[in-house]
Amino acid sequence: MIENVPFALLLGIKVLVVLGLMLGVSLVLIYAELKWSAHIQSRVGPWYVGGRWGWAHPLAEAVKFLQKEDLVPEEADDKVFRLAPYVMLAGTVATFVVIPIGPEWVARNLDVGIFYLLAISSLSTLGVLMAGWGSGNKYSLIGGVRAGAQLIAYELPLVLALVAVAIQAGTLSLTGIVEAQATPLFTIGGVDIALPYVLSGQIIGFVIFVIASLAELNRTPFDLPLAESELTMGYVTEYSGLRFTMFFLGEYAGMVSMAAIVSTVYLGGYWMPGLSDSALDIAGPFILLAKIFFVLFLFIWFRWTWPRIREDQLQGLAWKWLIPLTLFNIIATATLKVVL
Repeated sequence: MIENVPFALLLGIKVLVVLGLMLGVSLVLIYAELKWSAHIQSRVGPWYVGGRWGWAHPLAEAVKFLQKEDLVPEEADDKVFRLAPYVMLAGTVATFVVIPIGPEWVARNLDVGIFYLLAISSLSTLGVLMAGWGSGNKYSLIGGVRAGAQLIAYELPLVLALVAVAIQAGTLSLTGIVEAQATPLFTIGGVDIALPYVLSGQIIGFVIFVIASLAELNRTPFDLPLAESELTMGYVTEYSGLRFTMFFLGEYAGMVSMAAIVSTVYLGGYWMPGLSDSALDIAGPFILLAKIFFVLFLFIWFRWTWPRIREDQLQGLAWKWLIPLTLFNIIATATLKVVL
C-alpha cells in the first residue's frame, strides 16, 4: 500500500512525523528537567501554569520568548548570525530520520546508519561555531572556540565507542544493530536468552558514549561553551526572541537525539524479550520512549549533581582516559568476535 503513495507525499509525512516527535518529546523533557532538578534540590518546581504541577510551563516559556524582539548586533555578521540556529536545529532533527522505533517504523533504514548519524550530528556544532563567530561578541567567540575544541576532543571517543558496537553487530544499520541485540546468545532450560549490548560486552562503550554525549551537548559538567559565570551566556549571548528559542529547543532536541541513539545502540532500542515482531510494531515505540527517558534522567542527574570542570580537565578526560579506553574496548570486542 505504501508503494502507491507518491514519493513527495510520503516524504512530507515522514518529515512531519519526525518533527512532531522531536518537538513533542523536547517540550515534555523541558518540563521533566524543571521537575526533576527541583526534586533533586528539594524544591517544588513549576506549579501554577496550566494548573497544579505546572504542566504548561514549557508552553508559557515558548510564548514568552516568541514575543521578544529579534535583535541583531551592529558588529555581527548578519547572514551567519541569522543562519546559525537553523543549522544547529537542522543537524539535530536529521538524526531522527534513521532511528528505528519499531520493526517497520523507521523514516529511512540506511545500511550506513551509524556513519550518517556521526556525520549529520556534527552540523549542530557547526551551528554553535557560526553563532560564536557571527555574533561579533568576545564572549560568544570564546564560547564558539571552546565548542570547537570540545568537538575535536569528544567526537573521537564517540566514534570509537560506536566502532566496537559495529564490530559486535556486524553491521552499520541501526535496525540491524537492534536485531543483533535480539539474537539469542545462549539457552537456559530451553529458553533462548538475548541481552542488550550494555549487558553483553559494551558496558565500557555505554559509559564512554554517555559521557561524550554530555560533552557534545555542552551539558554540565561540560558546559564550558556557555559557562554563565565566565562568558555571560557564551555563544548565545547576543541572541533573543525566536532565534534564542531555537537554540534553547535545540539543546533539548539534541538530548532526545543522543538518548535515542544510546537506547538504540546499547539498550536494544524498540526490542524487549518475549515480544513478537507484530507485538513490537505496537509496543515498540513505547518501549523505546521508556528507554529514552531513562537515559534522559541520567543526563539531567549528571547536570544537577556535578560541578563544571576546568578546560584542562575536560581535555585531559578525553585524551588521557576516554580515547585509550575506547581503543581497548575495540581490541577486546574484535578479539572476542573472532574467538567466539
